[in-house]
Amino acid sequence: MPREEVENGRDDMLIDGNEVEQRRLENAVPEGFNADYLKAYYGKIFPYADIFKWLSYGNDGKHPGCDHSYFGRREFSFTLDNDIYLRFQSFNTASELENAIKEKCPFKIDIGPVYSVDPSKRHAYSQGGDNVFTPVEKELVFDIDISDYDDARYCCSGADVCLECWPLMTIAIKVIDTSLRDDFGFSHILWVYSGRRGVHCWVCDGKARRLNNEQRAAIVDYFRVYKGNENSSKKVSLVGPALHPFLVRSYTEVLKDYFEKRLLSSQNLFLNEERFEKILEMIPDESVTSELRGRWLSNKRSREEINVARWDQLKNLLQSNKQKGQGLRRCIEEIVFTFTYPRLDMEVSKHMNHLLKAPFCVHPKTGRVCVPINPKNCEEFDPSAVPTLSQLLGELNTGGFKGEGDSEWDGTSLGDCVRYFRESFLQHLLKSCKEEIETSYNAKVQQSRNSISW
Repeated sequence: MPREEVENGRDDMLIDGNEVEQRRLENAVPEGFNADYLKAYYGKIFPYADIFKWLSYGNDGKHPGCDHSYFGRREFSFTLDNDIYLRFQSFNTASELENAIKEKCPFKIDIGPVYSVDPSKRHAYSQGGDNVFTPVEKELVFDIDISDYDDARYCCSGADVCLECWPLMTIAIKVIDTSLRDDFGFSHILWVYSGRRGVHCWVCDGKARRLNNEQRAAIVDYFRVYKGNENSSKKVSLVGPALHPFLVRSYTEVLKDYFEKRLLSSQNLFLNEERFEKILEMIPDESVTSELRGRWLSNKRSREEINVARWDQLKNLLQSNKQKGQGLRRCIEEIVFTFTYPRLDMEVSKHMNHLLKAPFCVHPKTGRVCVPINPKNCEEFDPSAVPTLSQLLGELNTGGFKGEGDSEWDGTSLGDCVRYFRESFLQHLLKSCKEEIETSYNAKVQQSRNSISW
């Protein structure tokens, strides 16, 4: 091919690329969060059918064992503009849910329990005198907020989060998810980014949904290690001759490596006197703390190596033959647990009637969508890369990416998130639910036959 044609070909390709970029810029939507953006999101992208399928747990089918009142007894709450709060909303079908959300355009959607009766008609039942309005099912949920780690991180505080402190949420997912599966035998677990500063966990197995408040509290207590006085410098106390196997597994498989390879340096835990004094306060031996303090105040090192060097000195001294007390050697684990172990909002998990924000909501402060997180590769999750409301609307304006499906979300950067929800979580859950419905129905039929033959 003559050189002139080659050059012209390259020019044409460049022009085409510029046109695509120009079209993207022309259709870009200004960053932000408002009712108009939200209306477009609810009108074009929100995955109503998937949410309905999930919360129906197979009861939307034609099997004679299905409870067709199930979804209609689920409580939803809407937080509207100007903080108008609507509780005890209920819907019988996916279209009813969709129409209500499109009409009211809630800034936030929360999901509550399944009640014994339709929550929107609770007053009619209460007039009868019997307390028939009561929660009968609710997913076991966990709420983990990075603002609860403010005494364990120095890069951010409050609602702020960055890639230096987000590994704290990765640790929480790995520790809790493994325990829920291996220690409690749960299978259908959904992790969701809260949209701003934390993660939510939904345990959706039938046996989890039917736990009463006392059983939920027992599971929460299983995860509790922060049992000390909150005003004390020592918030974690690992007592006993040996750690519980769950704590050993968490420490050896997750906490120790993340502390030493990530957080120790990224948070500069030993950078200055103020920071290392907070750690020395966790060691109940004045001779040890005095020796370490003397070394660190007299020996100035470069910022890059100071954290690792001081941590190694602390470990070596506590583990040396001179320090034979079990309590002192246990201080190493207690320090690691203090800075890394999951900090749960206990009250959220204990009570069936507690509501939690729905997946695929949009956080009004960040404009980011509450997307699912795959626990198998949660270390790759980047909260700053989560799709924003304005980004999604801009993609719609340019025609999206046009995936294989015919849904609007399939043509946006939210597509992979919905596909993960559907293929990796929902399909397996519904298969299990249908098997459970079939088994329960057959047992009832057999029981009926037995009673008749008797």
